[in-house]
Amino acid sequence: MAFKVTDVEQGEWAVLGVSGELDLVTSPVLRQRVHDAVADGRHSLVLDLSDVFFCDSSGVGVLIAARRLIRSCRGRLRLILPAQGASDGSHVNRVLGALGVRRLFEVYPDMDSAVSDEEGPLSA
Repeated sequence: MAFKVTDVEQGEWAVLGVSGELDLVTSPVLRQRVHDAVADGRHSLVLDLSDVFFCDSSGVGVLIAARRLIRSCRGRLRLILPAQGASDGSHVNRVLGALGVRRLFEVYPDMDSAVSDEEGPLSA
């Protein structure tokens, strides 16, 4: 599966759907897309990582940098990391948990809950 980032609007939320491998080669693309969204004034951002089947430290770095950028402009960042996704379970979810940084993010299991203000995030 080739790396791809799609961009859609869901109400007040800008949603970047990411698929493929988030690694040293592809993470600069996601970093730029996040920066572009913020530069366009979109400060409520959802990163849908359901279809990411591999994430290395550079990918994690982009997620942490995105969090820092969004927080600096008083925005909101949410991640979609389903328990099952990207074939055998959310690889990104496991990587963030193993590194102890999952608690830094608001994590949701699907698009509906991520763009709704009715439910809270999944517990870290």
